[in-house]
Amino acid sequence: MRVILAQPRGFCAGVVRAIDIVEKALDKYGQPVYVRHEIVHNKHVVNTLKNKGARFIEELDEIPEGAITVFSAHGVPQSVVKTAQDRGLPVLDATCPLVSKVHNQGKRYIANGRTLILIGHAGHPEVEGTMGQVGAPVHLVQNEADVATLKISVNTPVAYITQTTLSIDDTKGIIVVLKKHFSDIVGPETSDICYATQNRQTSVRELAKLADVILVVGAANSSNSNRLREIGIEEGIPSYLINDGSELKPEWVRGKKVIGLTAGASAPEELVRHVIAALGEIEDVEVETMEGKKEHIEFRLPAELRA
Repeated sequence: MRVILAQPRGFCAGVVRAIDIVEKALDKYGQPVYVRHEIVHNKHVVNTLKNKGARFIEELDEIPEGAITVFSAHGVPQSVVKTAQDRGLPVLDATCPLVSKVHNQGKRYIANGRTLILIGHAGHPEVEGTMGQVGAPVHLVQNEADVATLKISVNTPVAYITQTTLSIDDTKGIIVVLKKHFSDIVGPETSDICYATQNRQTSVRELAKLADVILVVGAANSSNSNRLREIGIEEGIPSYLINDGSELKPEWVRGKKVIGLTAGASAPEELVRHVIAALGEIEDVEVETMEGKKEHIEFRLPAELRA
């Protein structure tokens, strides 16, 4: 059985930074460090950090006075920032810089007098954070059909921004419909789309040309991991999302010659290795890595942790 690893796969720079922030905060300040929401959408990562002394909470009132507080990579609304400030909580912001960039774009569009439209998934922490960051009403669009339901005059000056875990491929159809619908509309360049999301989706499309089945390592609540599985299916390849090797079903791969294996942006490489080991228990495997884009992006830590 040939196992072809997608390139790139797994952790992106924003996830690496967020995990580093929690680990370095524990090293510097000691246990416990309180993290609002899952730092990234992966139970393995969360449980590893719990074992090191991180405590994950959903609301700031669960945090004791003066305790070190970390905001997750997905970002938070301004109301949460204000609550932390009012309570005097020492905050380390692990919001992905690319998410912060979207927040700033939205604020600029609103400052220029435009009505803001956000392309994204309702209920996703990043979407809730963005809608609560820009300081004005935001109209959420999840698909092309939603555009027709927007209660905005077609002549209103509007602007759109997008959830970072959506790729150019995910958003281009919605953007085309928005541009047809509104006479005065602006939005970010496609180069502003999250590089990691686009790269991982492109690699899965290439993987689908080689594989008989695709396995995506990632959590069920990970937007970008689910999208990788969907792309495999769109390309006509049976594709499955699994947390680790324990969830691998032999019937998915038995008799298949080539297994494509990738991982969402919040899934650590050790889980990929766990899946490879599980495949090896079914049949002898040869592992190779597909040609693909190399990622060299790194994001700086908060000033308090750089020393």
